[in-house]
Amino acid sequence: MASRGAIVEPITSSISDTTLPSETGETKLSVKKIPGRAYFGSNPVDTKLGTDGPSLIAKWVLFQLAPVLSLGLPKYIEDLLIHTFPLPSFLVKKDYKRLYDFFYESAGSVLDEAEKMGISREEACHNLLFATCFNTFGGMKIFFPNILKWIGNAGPDLHRSLAKEIRSVIKSNGGELSLGAMEQMPLMKSVVYEAFRIEPPVPAQYAKAKVDLLIESHDAVFEVKKGEMLFGYQPFATKDPIIFERAEEFVPERFMGVEGEKLLKHVFWSNGPETEHPTVENKQCAGKEFVVLISRLFVVELFRRYDTFEIEVGTSTLGAAINIKSLNKASF
Repeated sequence: MASRGAIVEPITSSISDTTLPSETGETKLSVKKIPGRAYFGSNPVDTKLGTDGPSLIAKWVLFQLAPVLSLGLPKYIEDLLIHTFPLPSFLVKKDYKRLYDFFYESAGSVLDEAEKMGISREEACHNLLFATCFNTFGGMKIFFPNILKWIGNAGPDLHRSLAKEIRSVIKSNGGELSLGAMEQMPLMKSVVYEAFRIEPPVPAQYAKAKVDLLIESHDAVFEVKKGEMLFGYQPFATKDPIIFERAEEFVPERFMGVEGEKLLKHVFWSNGPETEHPTVENKQCAGKEFVVLISRLFVVELFRRYDTFEIEVGTSTLGAAINIKSLNKASF
């Protein structure tokens, strides 16, 4: 893992890219440098990959997610074109090879460690590519705009509260931002968790039952036989009105305080309770802690620089399309 600066610098630059409106009033969220710098200390722009990384990854991820994506076409056309048959891999083979070469050249120390564990460099490289491009980059591509959407729509009162909390904590810590300092920001942490709760970045899961089992809800029990296909839709749980008051609303302070923290066990964005951690025995997101960290950093760095902002929300194939309409730079 690279240094803190290698994580913070690309996040701050992504915020600058995101929050400076262009002449057309449109902005794009730039997350292209974060995974490479944070994981391997390498900026893809300075390699043979150049500035093509995000478009190559987006195309490759599109092929992975095609069975569950909607392109806005009539359903019967989408079902025929992208939901019925696997998209041919040769269409992304050259793009994948360019990404693979970047990881093979940039992740030398990680690949060395893999060899010590008995994993070939080639196998390890493929796994690094998937974890970085699909899990990390793909997740940020979806979740960072979603954070902006929910915070932006919440309005200036929340913005000022976040700015006040974040700046006062940093000031009380000698002007330095650290993991310990972020733990002293209960509103910021709650806002990030609430964004994960109300709109999980990967809401759908599929799996086949390995054994016969019973699945219980609040008022019923469902029998599942071994080999049956299961489909899970996270918002059914994360917007459960029996668990969460005002479940359909974005409530920034929901997870603050002792009682609020007790609700974290019902937040499942990582394919498991927020209060648990990934292990080799479960299927919880291996990047869970890193995703929470960079999401917190994104909010912190945003409100170190700006008091409030206004947005316009559109749609895209992956997540929300955010246009920044106005910004107010930090005034205190």
